[in-house]
Amino acid sequence: MTKRALITGITGQDGSLLAEFLLDKGYQVAGLVRRESWFRHNAASHLAGRIEVLFGDMAEGVDIASAIHEAAPDEIYNLASQSRPGESWSRAPETLLVNGLGAVRLFEAVRHHRPDCKVYHASSSEMFGPTAGASQDETTAFNPVNPYAAAKVYAHQMARIYRDSYGLFISNGILFNHESERRPLHFLTQKISHGAACAALGIVDSLEVNEMGRPIVEGGRLALGNLDIARDWGYAGDFIRAMWLMLQHDAADDFVIGTGKLHSLRQLCEVAYRSVGLDWRDSVVSDPDLVRPLESGQTQANPAKARRVLGWEPTVSFEDMVQKMVMVQVENLRSSNKKSEL
Repeated sequence: MTKRALITGITGQDGSLLAEFLLDKGYQVAGLVRRESWFRHNAASHLAGRIEVLFGDMAEGVDIASAIHEAAPDEIYNLASQSRPGESWSRAPETLLVNGLGAVRLFEAVRHHRPDCKVYHASSSEMFGPTAGASQDETTAFNPVNPYAAAKVYAHQMARIYRDSYGLFISNGILFNHESERRPLHFLTQKISHGAACAALGIVDSLEVNEMGRPIVEGGRLALGNLDIARDWGYAGDFIRAMWLMLQHDAADDFVIGTGKLHSLRQLCEVAYRSVGLDWRDSVVSDPDLVRPLESGQTQANPAKARRVLGWEPTVSFEDMVQKMVMVQVENLRSSNKKSEL
């Protein structure tokens, strides 16, 4: 029998990659999206005609319940969120509404309308905040330092409460940083990829702007915040495979998903610019205005449980991931320049 899946947040990086992954496995896929998000270009635009599009808002319980009733899914992947930790400072109420209460409304709708459905919920390594340990696993205490992380902790704990209290199959994936060519430009890794591509093509002033409303590359310089931060960065394609594996397991549980390897922002810049034959130090500067009020610590995954229980392993290296992102940015900028010349 053909499986049916419902994906919230299908227009984002993870949602679009997951939709492709499930379609390739023979699933029927539906996506819950806001109308205005679907009718502008998004990461899942190329899937039009292959997926069922259900219009609704994660802030509205009626919309969620209607989508679950209409899609009748065997699996639900809750990937919808206000996904920018830095921006969550200026959008704290919206972040809680979507990332926190939206998830609970989904769990409640599943409880009443589709209790046998398996649910994957996207948690985040941002929940750990500053940590004392060398790495984080499923037993590490949460210490959120931004509104995004606090909302994610709330949803994560509510998922466990619904799982334990009502017997629902809800698995939490505690995802560490994962990137791909589909990341929007407001994400740090994509800004760096864009900056390296601009440098390679001799673009002094980018047409794209950062959160300060200034060009991402201005006067030949890419402005970033704290260059000393370090993260466990992995490739998004590996992470969506982990999501699927969690729902194929015979019991719901929590899993940390990451590479277990730590890389600094300086290393990321070095790899990105080196991939186009340049030295990042000639193009990157640190701007105090771009530093967050509070910064998460050096979060590093310990994915031993996912390896042991799910048989999951990352397959794309940090270097290959960054190079893929830069090369796509180079091609995008070349295509844009050709169009502007016509």
